[in-house]
Amino acid sequence: MLCFALFDLDDTLYAAETGLWPAIGRRIELFMVERLGLAAESVPALRRRYYETFGTTLNGLRAEHQVDAHDFLAYVHDLPLDEFVRPNPALDQMLARLPLVKVVFTNADAAHARRVLGQLGIARHFDRIVDIHARDFASKPAPAAYEAALRLIGADPRACAYVEDLARNLAPAHALGMLTVLVSPQAPALSAGVDLVIPDILALEAALASTGRLPAPSAREAV
Repeated sequence: MLCFALFDLDDTLYAAETGLWPAIGRRIELFMVERLGLAAESVPALRRRYYETFGTTLNGLRAEHQVDAHDFLAYVHDLPLDEFVRPNPALDQMLARLPLVKVVFTNADAAHARRVLGQLGIARHFDRIVDIHARDFASKPAPAAYEAALRLIGADPRACAYVEDLARNLAPAHALGMLTVLVSPQAPALSAGVDLVIPDILALEAALASTGRLPAPSAREAV
């Protein structure tokens, strides 16, 4: 039986069509040019290398440029969220019905996660935010990131569902025994490491119910 639902944040709890993640990406590139003096034309390839080698641009910049993580994250998330993300009453209601302990598991920081959850109007549902700082910069898809998250929330992986928009980030969770859910409007075929595919986050409740692994709703989440 499932007890926990772990959620990626960006492009998972809100739709990719909002444009927020591309806007964050532009802030990342601006940081690399303005703060580090890197040539603008070299930045996209450098970001790809950092993504493939270190999991995130931040960890690449920490390794090769000794960037301060707090400064970087404050800079790249300095965006007017209300221009991208709107309150989502349907998501709020779905999460209220979902009888699981809910956790945000993100490569961002808790400050950004709290702002996004607040803008969506769903902060009340989340017991914990396991951010990049809490995991001592172990970033998805490194197995250490998932092991740290499970340790921090005190969960058996077999009692966890993990919901994410990137298949590569689901594979390590699946290997540990989590039920993995890919959020993808393209509805791709199931691939290694992916148990379920849903077109958007609102389809999660029905998808998890179809597994027969949801407990009965608790009084706490029936509100």
